Amino acid sequence: MIDWLNRSARRLPTWCAYCIGLIPIPYLFWQGLNGALGVDPVKALEHAYGEWALKLLIAGLAVTPLRRYAGINLLKFRRALGLLAFAYVVAHLSVWAVLDVQTPGRVWADIVKRPYITVGMAAFLLMLPLALTSNNASLRRLGRGWRKLHRLTYAVVLLGALHFTLLVKGFPLEPLVYLAVVVALLLSRLRVPRRVRLV
Repeated sequence: MIDWLNRSARRLPTWCAYCIGLIPIPYLFWQGLNGALGVDPVKALEHAYGEWALKLLIAGLAVTPLRRYAGINLLKFRRALGLLAFAYVVAHLSVWAVLDVQTPGRVWADIVKRPYITVGMAAFLLMLPLALTSNNASLRRLGRGWRKLHRLTYAVVLLGALHFTLLVKGFPLEPLVYLAVVVALLLSRLRVPRRVRLV
């Protein structure tokens, strides 16, 4: 099964991941225009885009543990997952700022006063340099610094999960599950040092 998955991943071009991954953005917007997202389509659309972004960030974070512990190699799609997540974050932010809050003054007021929005905006700002340097030219230009820069991904995913957790009042299960998965994936990336033999 794992060999079949790896062979299929090698044959699938990365542009297919972009094409498939972007489909929900216009589809969800079309649903909102046609009343299929409930009584408050703006909030529903905002939530849907945000959740898609978080899922894609988690998927990108899971690429290395999947290869290390399960032998599933999806490394060629990790950049696509990150850029798709950024696209959904931009869509999420645009719906919130343009359709929900609507005025620059209220946007700034919400960023300052609401902790979950402050955390979400921090995650977005950290994603900007990652998205701008997710290309081969930046990789060649930055050299080893590129890998160090893209370690910001860990902070972005953690802040994204925290944003979702703070957004929902009380202690609902769904955002806590996302947060637990993110923490588990981050911990799985820690390398346990080998025990030093006592002489």
